[in-house]
Amino acid sequence: MAEAHQAVAFQFTVTPEGINLQLSYQALTQIYLSGLRSWKKRLIRVKNSVIRGLYPASPSSWLFVVVAILATMYTRSDPSMGLIAKIQEHLPVSQSLSAQCQTVVSAMLFSTLLWLFLIFTMRLCLKQLLSYHRWMFEQHGKMSNTTKVWMALVRIFSGRQPMLYSYQGALPNLPVPAIKDTIKRYLESVRPLMSASEFEHMSELATEFQKGLGNRLQWYLKLKALWATNYVSDWWEEYIYLRGRGPIMVNSNYYGMDFLYVTPTPIQAARAGNTLHAFLLYRRKLNREEIKPCLLRSSVPCCSYQYERMFDSCRIPGEITDIVQHWKDSNYLAVYHRGRYFRLGMYNAGRLLSPREIEFQIQKILDDSSPPSTGEDKLGALTAGDRIPWAKARKQFFSSGVNKLSLDCIEKAAFFVTLDDDEHGMMGHDPTGSLDRYAKSLLHGKCYDRWFDKSFSVVVYKNGKIGLNAEHSWADVPVVAHLWEYVLATDSFHLGYNEEGHCKGDIDPTLPHPQRLSWDISPECKEHISRSLAVAQVLADDVDFHVFPFRDFGKGRIKKCRISPDAFIQLALQLAYYRERRMFCLTYEASMTRLFKEGRTETVRSCTSESCAFVRALDSGEDADHCKRLLRLAADKHQNLYRLAITGSGIDRHLFCLYVVSKYLGVESPFLKEVLSQPWCLSTSQTPFQQVELFDLVNHPEYISCGGGFGPVADDGYGVAYIILGENMINFHISSKHSCSQTDSRQFGAQIGKALLDLLSLLSFDQRAPAKTRNTEAKKTM
Repeated sequence: MAEAHQAVAFQFTVTPEGINLQLSYQALTQIYLSGLRSWKKRLIRVKNSVIRGLYPASPSSWLFVVVAILATMYTRSDPSMGLIAKIQEHLPVSQSLSAQCQTVVSAMLFSTLLWLFLIFTMRLCLKQLLSYHRWMFEQHGKMSNTTKVWMALVRIFSGRQPMLYSYQGALPNLPVPAIKDTIKRYLESVRPLMSASEFEHMSELATEFQKGLGNRLQWYLKLKALWATNYVSDWWEEYIYLRGRGPIMVNSNYYGMDFLYVTPTPIQAARAGNTLHAFLLYRRKLNREEIKPCLLRSSVPCCSYQYERMFDSCRIPGEITDIVQHWKDSNYLAVYHRGRYFRLGMYNAGRLLSPREIEFQIQKILDDSSPPSTGEDKLGALTAGDRIPWAKARKQFFSSGVNKLSLDCIEKAAFFVTLDDDEHGMMGHDPTGSLDRYAKSLLHGKCYDRWFDKSFSVVVYKNGKIGLNAEHSWADVPVVAHLWEYVLATDSFHLGYNEEGHCKGDIDPTLPHPQRLSWDISPECKEHISRSLAVAQVLADDVDFHVFPFRDFGKGRIKKCRISPDAFIQLALQLAYYRERRMFCLTYEASMTRLFKEGRTETVRSCTSESCAFVRALDSGEDADHCKRLLRLAADKHQNLYRLAITGSGIDRHLFCLYVVSKYLGVESPFLKEVLSQPWCLSTSQTPFQQVELFDLVNHPEYISCGGGFGPVADDGYGVAYIILGENMINFHISSKHSCSQTDSRQFGAQIGKALLDLLSLLSFDQRAPAKTRNTEAKKTM
């Protein structure tokens, strides 16, 4: 192959006259430039490590401290209270230096020690300040004097121009809640879901647990919290994600969609060129720590550790547990097209390929008419099926030879790319059905044309639409959403396309061709692939998905009613579920705990006694004023639960860790067993829209993403993801299973839309109208 010869730096032949070396100066130049790029990255990492280690101070502040100390000494004062003289006495080179030089050196040493002490003190003060969370519970727009002083101190101690990981050393550790508080809140959360006898039985189990085994388990958790950075995150990653032995496709992985109304170019290779270039621009910013850390209220930092494994990572299957393997800075991508796998280099002579060059390379793959090798086309199904068969097949068929080399190439790639021959997006002839098919394609595809183990896989469709499928164990949705927003904005607003729809820029004609990966798939291995595909296909076929943009109103109208948009939507979901099933269910809403070091998520139990009272009152046609009062009580309750979860006082992660400790100790707890066996029939999550400044939704409202979604959690329940876009739109992604006769995603979507309208109608109802008139008008709007 021509490209293989270009990678050889020299050739030699043995002749009677000796060895004749034939050097390839072009190849040697490439090696030199690649090495130079590698060393630049190392130096950047070292520099960032130093700056991060000194934060919240800066390296230049050292000079300020030294000059200040020396200036003070020249005024015949001793700011060190004798310490400089002590240092001078013990200088190892005191004999070879003049007295004046000895004094200066001693002063510089003292200044350096003082500077380091000040850095340590500032970081400790910042850590204590960030442990204060009362600001979270204050009414919006009404900040207490204590919080104002606290926020001013946080800004003072936070330094200037923080990098992505600057705050990591100052973030507080996640606290272990008191066991009595967790049990109290748990019983309060299940009270509306149980009969009187069931609740009495659960209360007895809880009391017995609190007085006995619970205190013993709590002691172990507190010990872990003292020793570990975060007492939850490592167990959460291992037991919730990595030890799951079922398929991660549908059950764990999630997806993100392209712009809803706009396709920047219909040319598949061109869209891939800009998109892939934007991903690697983001990686460059990530490596240089140029991404701004997430700050709440522009002051309170969130943990950034999840960004570390975003690129160059892969989930490796094991028979007992998987692991997440991370490599350093891969310079290529793994690409799948029509059953074939390619290695696509993204750098040439130490520089990132331009979007036009990437388009050119992608077009070569699209034009390649070679057929897949035996067993290659459906190889990706191994990552879509059960984990134990995949782990065994990997050990048996991919541990040596050409298969190992090709598998390593995929797993060590920066990320995975699928060039899909299908066309997806919102189609004019069937906008609703086309969005549903688009979601299913991103969630599971054909079950073999994605590599579900990669940290994320990018899908580029034939009509220029794109999407993303992400593995869940290494990070949560907000981190991937941040990446996705940057890519969409960079693609459309910064890189752009020419008039013909192609990428801008020039092409280097000497670029090596993308390399086909080789495989040696035995008949026995093909049998493993077929079995995994069969398992995955049954799972994929059972998914019932519905995506719908709600355009009647958005957060703008909701905020005018002085209510939290998230609480408003959660109450609408409760109303919709009750109207469909005539019952309430345990409801999961994901919140973050990134105010703490290595924090991930916590559960907000959205179904409360207050929300149930409101739903029953509204459904039974009670007085509008009474319903409105109950609605506000339920919304306030939800907001309080959300704040408790964010500030480390949630209940579900605490109960989960207590259960893990009980398993390590080999003791059974009827209470914990009962708690963790209860299904989440309604699992919900809000996809955050974080980088509003990258988009101009006023002048270009069509450039909005449709958000993303996930598969159903319970066999008889719903998974609901939603994203609040701008002031006038909310997008919903609803999943369930066809095999359950009680669920229908499209029908539930209709119920959600109706519930949203009913809640807004109730809140905007004219208070001065007679009660009879109000009830009549309310029925008209339903």
